[in-house]
Amino acid sequence: MIRYLIIDDEHIAHTIIEEYCNMLPNMQLKKNCYDALEALDYLRDHTVDLIFLDLNMPKLKGFEFLKTLASPPKIIVTTAYQQYAIEGYELNIIDYLLKPFGFERFLKAINKISSLTSKVSINPVEDEHSESIFLRADKKHIQIFIGMILYVEASGNYVKVITKNDNAILVREKLSDLMELLPKNDFMQVHKSFAVAIKHIKSVEGNRIKISDFTVPIGKLYKMNVNGLLNSKL
Repeated sequence: MIRYLIIDDEHIAHTIIEEYCNMLPNMQLKKNCYDALEALDYLRDHTVDLIFLDLNMPKLKGFEFLKTLASPPKIIVTTAYQQYAIEGYELNIIDYLLKPFGFERFLKAINKISSLTSKVSINPVEDEHSESIFLRADKKHIQIFIGMILYVEASGNYVKVITKNDNAILVREKLSDLMELLPKNDFMQVHKSFAVAIKHIKSVEGNRIKISDFTVPIGKLYKMNVNGLLNSKL
């Protein structure tokens, strides 16, 4: 569950963000704040995982507020002012959303949080469910746990996501876009149409990778990637 706070002096901004968050199953609104001082007062006694932060607010500007926090949560900036983006990334924000932004752009920002968040666990079952992303499939957005993905396969303008429970989920994404959402250290592209979860590889033989009961081809241009992985494990 991602506990979030909205800081914005415009009521319509709160409404839009709440509507978008309500479309996702793991977002929990903790408080609506209409200026940064109200947020500071709330954060003295409460913690949140994420703040949607406007910049041009009365009393205390958004980045001035952010600089007062000793251990800030994850920040997604929501603003109509493009010129402050560089300063925002210097302050380690997760994303910078320019108003008005649609749900697809909003979802991309939320997925960045999922891909950056990892939970330490000694239980492999819990670990498989510690990170997730939201992908569009069958006219809705579904949550897919990253640790359950075996491999992904490009199929035109879609990608098939194959999971440990033998589900084949067809999502409306390009393979290159999906790879940006997956942890780079955990997934490797091995063919122009295939990428695999490294931890689920059972064996490599010739130009084939065995994952669970599936066989994935290795493309000529990607053979070096696989060889590099094998050599690193020696």
